[in-house]
Order: sequence, then C-alpha cells, then structure tokens
Amino acid sequence: MSTAILLLKNIGKIFETEELETHALKSINLTVNKGDYVSISGPSGCGKSTLLSIMGLLDVSSSGEYFIEGVNVTDLSLDQAAEVRNAKIGFIFQSFNLIDELTVFDNVALPLRYHADKPNNATIKKRVIACLEKVGLSHRISHKPNQLSGGQQQRVAIARALVANPAVLLVDEPTGNLDSKSADQVMDVLDQLNKAGTTICMVTHDPRYADMARTKVQLLDGAILQSPGIKLAS
Repeated sequence: MSTAILLLKNIGKIFETEELETHALKSINLTVNKGDYVSISGPSGCGKSTLLSIMGLLDVSSSGEYFIEGVNVTDLSLDQAAEVRNAKIGFIFQSFNLIDELTVFDNVALPLRYHADKPNNATIKKRVIACLEKVGLSHRISHKPNQLSGGQQQRVAIARALVANPAVLLVDEPTGNLDSKSADQVMDVLDQLNKAGTTICMVTHDPRYADMARTKVQLLDGAILQSPGIKLAS
C-alpha cells in the first residue's frame, strides 16, 4: 500500500489587491506518495511556483486542506510551519542559494546546525560526506562555491537538501541557470536519487525533464489538467 507524503485537498489561492482578485490556484487535489517522482509543468503564470510554495510551507492557501505524512498542516503558525519545514522538506532552488563565504562542507552541513535533533559533529561530518558522495562531489568538500561550476553548485545544493533526511525534495526549476550538459547531469542525479527511494516533486518548464518524472502534473490557469497518470487526493 502506498504511503502519502503530501496530500492536497481542494487547495485554492487568491491574491487580492484593492482593484483586483487573482485566482492563482483553483481546487488543487494531489497526492504525492513515498518514492514518487512528480513533475509540475505548464506555461508561465499558471501557478507552478505558487503551488510549490504552499507545498513547502513558504506560503499558505486561501482554501482547502494540506497534509504532510498524515498531519494537517493547513493552519500552522509561522513557527510551527518552520519546524515542520525544517524536519520534513528539502528545497532545491534555481539560484542554488549557497553561501559564498562557506566551504562546500559547511554549506551542506547548514541544515543540520539548525535541526531540532542537534546532531553532534561526528554525525554531521558523516552525513555531509555521504550526501556529497551521492552527488559525486566529495572531492570538492573544502572548496568554496565560487570555485565550482554552476552544475557543481547545484549538485552541492542537492546534497544540502538531502542532508537532514527530509520526507520529500521540492525542486524549483533546477536547471534554469545551467547549460544543457550541466542540466543533464543535475537531472541524472535527481533520477538516481529517486531510483534509490527519494521522493521528489519538481517544477520545471522543460518538457524533456518533466517527462523524466513517473507522474506528470500539468497546470493551466491555476488548475490541474486531468490525465491518467495523476493521483488525485480522495
């Protein structure tokens, strides 16, 4: 039996100004099970990034319910949301978001320094090295980000997202700043991670990379276009 990591029920998002009401998301129903590889694609402005922000507890929905590993996280306080986010979700962004002054080791270790479990230095070292090995960069452990290529920096960002053993990786346009060769290498790393059991939900504008996912979700005007491969929430 599949285990739901993320469950979205009738999620809606409205952005309001004095003059305008924009329905960014409309009745989104989606299930991401353990071990899934889900791509979310669609034209610019269709709601992809808004959906990923809600899934990552960086934003809140205007309506509907959201569950992470069976726990309703719809109405959490900011502090509660941050605690769940740090414990359950690994983020990979288009812009890498590495800290230039820190080594690769310290960049990857950063989530563990702030983790509720407070692992000791030996545990941190072991987990950082293991994650860098997964992305093929253990030999760059003492380098700074500006000594790496864009593709290598994104692989460091993947290692950082993995280090706290999150329930799911949320990936936002991971190849947007990369040349095609580096992009293919990054996507190969994500594919191998998924085959090893990592649950991934990825926003991408590139149809080639969207097709690498086992489940393909297409958004248009804030709604999911139905297809046989999409698992809807029940």
